[in-house]
Amino acid sequence: MSETAVYAAGGVLWRLIDGKLKVLVIHRTQYADVTLPKGKVDPGETLAETAVREIVEETGIAVHLGVPVGVSRYKLPNTRTKIVHYWAAHATDDAIRVSRFVPNKEIAAIEWISPKKARSRMSYPVDVEIIDNFLQLVDDGVLQTFAVIALRHAKAAGRDEWSGEDALRPLTARGAKQAAAAAGPLQAFGVRKIISSDAVRCVATVAPLAAALGHKVHRTAAVSQDAWDEGTSDVRTVVGQRVRAGKSAVVCSHGPVLPEIMRELALATGTMQGSYLGEAAALPVGAFSVVHLSATNPGSGIIAIETHEPKV
Repeated sequence: MSETAVYAAGGVLWRLIDGKLKVLVIHRTQYADVTLPKGKVDPGETLAETAVREIVEETGIAVHLGVPVGVSRYKLPNTRTKIVHYWAAHATDDAIRVSRFVPNKEIAAIEWISPKKARSRMSYPVDVEIIDNFLQLVDDGVLQTFAVIALRHAKAAGRDEWSGEDALRPLTARGAKQAAAAAGPLQAFGVRKIISSDAVRCVATVAPLAAALGHKVHRTAAVSQDAWDEGTSDVRTVVGQRVRAGKSAVVCSHGPVLPEIMRELALATGTMQGSYLGEAAALPVGAFSVVHLSATNPGSGIIAIETHEPKV
């Protein structure tokens, strides 16, 4: 990130009303404009966390992030560049039902309208571009999505300083901070299932996420480094189960195993393989790649991959 730029994040919220697609626009009080929900990153926050927080603050609707739909850049009056990252986000009936939005000093109103009408009503060309990116997803038939997230375990004690079994190596103090910091952005993508190598460093990495969600960690040797070293790993089965389930999940594993996880995701979805898979698998400790797949036609291929690195 540039030290001089102002970063923000938001989303294109969508829902179906009587079978017709609607997106949400906000009418801002101070600027008397029509735009998309977004806001600036708070200190220590990731872009994904910002998007979820700002959406609920401005609209009252809690969402999980879907496919990224673009980045807008424009100059502020002080000449600094503002960079805004957007995701598509499905607003469920339950989330809308419990929304406590009321007009306030920042947001005068929220409105559900057709994407075509939204294009004509946007006050800024950069917002129109984001709507157009969103409409490309609609045209491609990949609006309803889920994610399989490949997470590399956080920083662990080095092999040269650990005398016990490799699988029992614990996280360092920095690793524990990375694990805690990852819980927020992982939640932003609506994780429903937590799969982990049975190595201590992997289980400890997802423990804060599991505690926050109240979910069980499903441990398996199938994606462990010991099994990979011995040639007995079974990444294909783990990935296949996640693709068939069609629900967002995180798989926490090890550096040497991550490329195989990405390859199996491509194979399980009929996706052409390329260097992008290697890039998505080359994660530093505590980082993760979000692989977005179609909820209705997962065999149509990987829609998008985004990588998030730890701030600790």
